[in-house]
Amino acid sequence: MKLHMSSVKFDADIKLLNFIQKKADKLDLFHGRIIDGEVFLRLSKDKEKKDKVVEMKLNVPGKTLFAKQNAVSFEAATDEAVEALRRQLRKVKPKASA
Repeated sequence: MKLHMSSVKFDADIKLLNFIQKKADKLDLFHGRIIDGEVFLRLSKDKEKKDKVVEMKLNVPGKTLFAKQNAVSFEAATDEAVEALRRQLRKVKPKASA
């Protein structure tokens, strides 16, 4: 799956970008017709420990799926966002294949 990644007001490490791509590629197992996606990495202005924000948007035929997660690390936020998108893909797939 083609994934466009952007980090807002900082430069993301290539290892982080590869981690996100690897996790997102697993979503193809749940829905074979994912067109593309976008990922935005941000640092929250909150002084909380969960200041890393990952926003993921996937385009599938007829729909756009979105997940936004906050966590202590970008890796944890990515895991949570991918899981949220996986649940959305499972709901969309039966309707798309009918």
